[in-house]
Amino acid sequence: MDATLTERIEAEILRQIGACAPGRSVCPTDIARALQEDWHAVLGQVRRGAVTMAQAGRIEILRKGKPVAPEGVKGVIRLRAVVGQHT
Repeated sequence: MDATLTERIEAEILRQIGACAPGRSVCPTDIARALQEDWHAVLGQVRRGAVTMAQAGRIEILRKGKPVAPEGVKGVIRLRAVVGQHT
């Protein structure tokens, strides 16, 4: 993944999570849409960036409203600040 795109993805994830009320989450699709018009092209990279950030303890990945381990995440997910910490 392009280093500049990686930085932009991480910054956008943190920006959108930071704009949420505590405990609320964002959709990776919204992150991708904010990054470029052809958002489908970057959605996979957004998801991989979210996994990396979750592995580092910077964010949480939710599936069906519950935090899940970032390894092997599949399907519909949402992203939020770690509970008890607002980004």
